[in-house]
Amino acid sequence: MNGSLTHLGALADPAAFTGPVDLQNTPDETALAMLERMALIRRTEEQIAEMDQAGEVNCPCHYAIGQEATAVGVAQHLRPTDRGFGAHRSHSHYLASGGSVDKLMAEVLGRDTGASRGMGGSMHLYGADTGFAGSVPIVAGTVPLAVGAGLAAKLDGSGDVGVAYFGDGACEEGVVHESLNLAAVMRLPVLFVVENNLYSSHLDIHLRQPSDRVARFAESHGIVTHVVDGNDVVEVARVAGELIGRARAGEGPGFIEAVTYRWRGHVGPDENIDVGLRRSAEEVAAWKKRDPIARLRAALETRGLAAADIDGRLDAAEQAAKAAREKAYDAPWPPQSALLDHVYAGQGDRS
Repeated sequence: MNGSLTHLGALADPAAFTGPVDLQNTPDETALAMLERMALIRRTEEQIAEMDQAGEVNCPCHYAIGQEATAVGVAQHLRPTDRGFGAHRSHSHYLASGGSVDKLMAEVLGRDTGASRGMGGSMHLYGADTGFAGSVPIVAGTVPLAVGAGLAAKLDGSGDVGVAYFGDGACEEGVVHESLNLAAVMRLPVLFVVENNLYSSHLDIHLRQPSDRVARFAESHGIVTHVVDGNDVVEVARVAGELIGRARAGEGPGFIEAVTYRWRGHVGPDENIDVGLRRSAEEVAAWKKRDPIARLRAALETRGLAAADIDGRLDAAEQAAKAAREKAYDAPWPPQSALLDHVYAGQGDRS
């Protein structure tokens, strides 16, 4: 592969992790809640993708279908006073934090009831009441903001953490390395979460980096790291709990590399199997067998949970996504008078 080193090993092989996840000591209710949240993210994005294909969405949408476990696993240990920051593929982070599916759907359609009052679209989400401080499409742009949130939390002694969600491509931006260094030197309560889906836009990681394992960057700064199967929500939750606990206790930052894969393309609802690189229909099909939702469901069935209980959670997610779509269609557009409301600080707070 162009002289590149493969250090992820089996984690980058979809055939290696297709069975039920290990529930370990996870209570039934916790596992069911994680299943429902992942399903809500998936069903919501599938609804948005349908709207996208129908030409009803007028903003670019980046889908995290197939990657739901990472956001949901991390969110198990976050609280509303923490500050999470995402990039352009952040529907999952917003919803995992407890963000409103109604507000997400309305925002994608540009409606006044949206998460950003219809002013931001898919890539500019805001959910301060749930601890999601914002997403932007600038690659790695929010990583230093999460470090700043960690610094503020340390100075005020709140015990809160800053969380930066970003992809393997963002690791090639200089600001990520500056942020890792500052967080390490100042022992800041920050969790860096890299969703390594092996592609930056359309470019395979083996064409961009000498190794496919990006945790090496954090390790060079002495930051505690975990490299995990990003499609195993239980494992993600376990390591996130450990690292967030350390951060809250004043023991410094942590870094999770969650190896995963997006089923859809870089942007838009199609699968991008014609980009001329390693991504192919066969590769996408192989990764779909590592479905985080199906693997958690299989684990719950193996444990002996009734199919009715499991299906009830999945049906609830389905209905919530469909209802949010219909509600968004009926929501009002922002008034023309609101065009400049949020251009300058302190102006036009209509909330």
